[in-house]
Amino acid sequence: MAPPPTSKPVRLLVALGVLIVGLAVWAFWPGTDASVRLGLDLQGGTQVILKPTPVTEGAAITDEQLTQTVSIIRQRVDGLGVAEAEVTTQGSGDGAVIVVSVPGVNQDRVVDLVQRTALLDFRPVWALTSPVSLTATPSPSASPDASASPDLSASPDPSASPATTNAASASPEAPEASASPEASATPSPSGSAAPLIQADENTPEFQTEVAELDCTNPLNYTGGRPDDPVKWLGTCDSTGVAKYILEPAFIKGTNVTNANAVLPQGGVGWVVSLEFDGEGAKALADASTRLSALPECGVEGANPCNAFAIVLDGVVTSAPRFNEPILGGQAQIEGNFTAQEARDLANILKYGALPVTLEPVDITTVSPTVGNDQLRAGIIAGLLGLLLVAIYLVIYYRALGLVAVVSLIVAAAVLYLTFIVLSKMIGLTLTLAGVAGAIVAIGITADSFIIYFERIRDEIREGRTLRQACDSGWVRARRTLLAADFVSLLAAVVLYFLSVGSVRGFAFVLGLTTLIDVLIAFWFTHPIVVMMGRSRWMQRGSKWTGLSADRLGRKPDSPQPSTRSRRGRTAPDTAEEVTA
Repeated sequence: MAPPPTSKPVRLLVALGVLIVGLAVWAFWPGTDASVRLGLDLQGGTQVILKPTPVTEGAAITDEQLTQTVSIIRQRVDGLGVAEAEVTTQGSGDGAVIVVSVPGVNQDRVVDLVQRTALLDFRPVWALTSPVSLTATPSPSASPDASASPDLSASPDPSASPATTNAASASPEAPEASASPEASATPSPSGSAAPLIQADENTPEFQTEVAELDCTNPLNYTGGRPDDPVKWLGTCDSTGVAKYILEPAFIKGTNVTNANAVLPQGGVGWVVSLEFDGEGAKALADASTRLSALPECGVEGANPCNAFAIVLDGVVTSAPRFNEPILGGQAQIEGNFTAQEARDLANILKYGALPVTLEPVDITTVSPTVGNDQLRAGIIAGLLGLLLVAIYLVIYYRALGLVAVVSLIVAAAVLYLTFIVLSKMIGLTLTLAGVAGAIVAIGITADSFIIYFERIRDEIREGRTLRQACDSGWVRARRTLLAADFVSLLAAVVLYFLSVGSVRGFAFVLGLTTLIDVLIAFWFTHPIVVMMGRSRWMQRGSKWTGLSADRLGRKPDSPQPSTRSRRGRTAPDTAEEVTA
């Protein structure tokens, strides 16, 4: 059989070089974070695994509910001022769990914060004031302008569902205050959110405490502090542009049976359609009848006023006004909504009070010291394993072993750059299990080299030249290499989708390193060996090449492998054969 055509290794090496340079530029681009994100077990912190269960016995948990739960918990954790916190779901339906990982410094509030069910309620607005913190009772000029309050009106058509009309924004604009310059809208330097302000009665002390609340501090309007619906509440809106004093709730979130973002026929904007159960419909009718007779919010001395606030986890998400009673248990919030804003508000109304309870099933606290020790031990283990493999390859394969060592180094560099890029793109976090997956992959990569090198030696034993053996040996070796790597990749994929927790990190890194192994074998190891096989020093068969006669099991006086003729046939090796 004629040997395969000679490959062109330079093109493959150039392609690999372009890939590495591209990854390096992406990873170390100025102004971006050029580091690998470390997981909880390496950086330290707190991890809580929550099991959602339905409030109503026999009810099913939907993927929409899980998504909204993750969103609410993420808002709560972000309210702690924690960077790079992760909230993810594993599994689906009744078998799902929610994993909350807060790397960095331990947070004592994490466990208590994430296991609370989100609380949604509807409260009458007693007062609307400036968002800044006032050290004294605000003057009448500090009262917000009436135009700042959202407009809410009922549909005049009795046959239609009563409607709630929201003005250009779901939240009112910040009114001007006659406070001193020190009470300007400068964000508070406080590193934590202010305690939730609630009271049994609307006392002067309560009003003074609300006046001192700084709603320009983002930590005070990010939520995460479910309120008591039977008490008065002083809080901010979700954008930090207004401050509210709210009466006890007249409707709870559990009374909302449905909420959808719709585009009405002939309408000029998106609306949010609401449906209430019997209890909620009666409460809405009573509250709208009472509040619609009150003066506009923002008018001087208008306490209480004709608006109601939709409160989620202690923060006002929207505050429309009642202009007419709303009867029938259905309403629409209309306004200058975009499609996304309408969907977000509908999700808050529909899932703000989730029909699930979150039960912590596992709480893990890892100190930064332990995490650093684990990372150091993992790196040492990886380097030690790499060193032992390198020593074995060099001793056994000599020059070819050096190629394998360099290939391992290139593979490690590509893996590191890939980690950085994926950390930027998809938030990939390296855990101790991932480090273990990378260490295991060292042996898989070394197996690829051994398969190729042994096939080259077999080809030479069969009488081919080194140059021919490098090409024909690769044709045969790559089948075995691809089959072995496919099995490893398949195992990694199955393990990733069937496992939970840190095991998925192990599977992901194992699959990633397997793909890099194939890339390096095709684009680096094979081209380098082909180029070496064309050198005279390697063709002489020195003992340092690893391909000497004694190492290959051939007799020292056996004829050297034949050379290939231009027509692809084997040329005679001796003068006797020529004369014959």
